[in-house]
Amino acid sequence: MNIKDLIRTIPNFPKEGIMFRDVTSLLKDAQGLKETTRQLVNDLKHLEFDVVAGIESRGFILGAILAHEFEKGFVPIRKKGKLPGETISMDYELEYGVDTLEVHTDAFSKGEKVLLIDDLLATGGTAIGAIKLVEKLGATVTTFSVIIDLPELKGKQKLESLGHKVHTLVEFSGH
Repeated sequence: MNIKDLIRTIPNFPKEGIMFRDVTSLLKDAQGLKETTRQLVNDLKHLEFDVVAGIESRGFILGAILAHEFEKGFVPIRKKGKLPGETISMDYELEYGVDTLEVHTDAFSKGEKVLLIDDLLATGGTAIGAIKLVEKLGATVTTFSVIIDLPELKGKQKLESLGHKVHTLVEFSGH
């Protein structure tokens, strides 16, 4: 099964010129979700990590599945104003704007190793913001994993140049 075939493209969303790669069509397909999980588990099982963190919102779905599969805890990294406890925040640049991520101040322990996951890597802005939040609390992101990489936007290249390991399942050309 080729999971790439199950990912739909929505032109001009959220703005003109963006080709939005939508994993909800992949997640909706039971066999596609099962195969995605199998591939992620197989590719990541050699890593050492203490906890899985997922970036809002599709990273929550993937992260919770991986936390279950690896018998680890799960930490949500959310958009501003969504967490009820004491938080720290980090602004980050999107391909089409600026936003803020937050995490609870007690989400990670010093020295903890984190597997960070999201659905897609474009320019790397969201990933860098999330990694900085993890590091601000004294933990380390061992690997940033996504289903989709958009290589033309150079997010993977940017993360790797900063010394971060990046794992992807599929690539799409374009924006």
